[in-house]
Amino acid sequence: MQRHVVLPDGERVPALGQGTWRMGERPSERAAEVAALQAGLDAGLTLIDTAEMYGDGGAERVVGEALVGRRDQAFIVSKVFPWNASRKGVVRSCQQSLERLGTDRIDLYLLHWRGGASLGEAVAGFQDLQRAGCIRHWGVSNLDATDLQELWGVPGGGAVAANQLLYHLGERGIDWDTLPWLRRRGIPVMAYCPLGQGGLLNDRRLVGFAERHGMTAAQAALAWLLDQGDVIAIPKTRTPERVLENRAALEITLTEAQHTELEELFPPPDGPRPLAIV
Repeated sequence: MQRHVVLPDGERVPALGQGTWRMGERPSERAAEVAALQAGLDAGLTLIDTAEMYGDGGAERVVGEALVGRRDQAFIVSKVFPWNASRKGVVRSCQQSLERLGTDRIDLYLLHWRGGASLGEAVAGFQDLQRAGCIRHWGVSNLDATDLQELWGVPGGGAVAANQLLYHLGERGIDWDTLPWLRRRGIPVMAYCPLGQGGLLNDRRLVGFAERHGMTAAQAALAWLLDQGDVIAIPKTRTPERVLENRAALEITLTEAQHTELEELFPPPDGPRPLAIV
């Protein structure tokens, strides 16, 4: 059974989705990537995250191929480069992403990172896209609490639907200020690299925890995120077997004792930290 996270406007979206970073880079892997995404769709992992950056648009093409004949099953997230985030540039980039995805709409469109982007220009472009029916929601990625406060002061900036951030047991810097800021306003986090780019799968602390409690390291890491209730996790894999392993995390509810154990193994920050970005 899928779990859901509620966006600020009340729409419920899947709490566990699929990432596509590093997809679309090698033609020899395209069939496997499409198959993995389709296996995820079959398993109910219908939120798929991508970006114009990934594989120079190649990942969006992979997503488009995976969604042929089943677009209405999916919640598509894509992202625009900060240097394309002028009011007109956002619209132009989105139109190109729509062509690669083979669809007429993106469900959630994000500013990929702050860079030198004008938040006011980006928001104005997002609003234009919404009025045209090209996107349903807009959000941001890799913005810290200071950037978010600036966004909040931009006309229309309070309509931000999500912030995609690097967040996992081994990287909890946002717990200090960025995540509390978002929670006060009911804005969910989308956690990218939720398995630490695979590093957590070999972390002795997590492997030992998982073995003691009858789950895999990946399932434990994802269950910790999913149990928060307002975090969307988007692990990436090219293998259907790993898709099903990740999917099984939805069936795990950590006990209070297990949460305490993980907090001791992977403690939260004791002060502010620069926003971690991959």
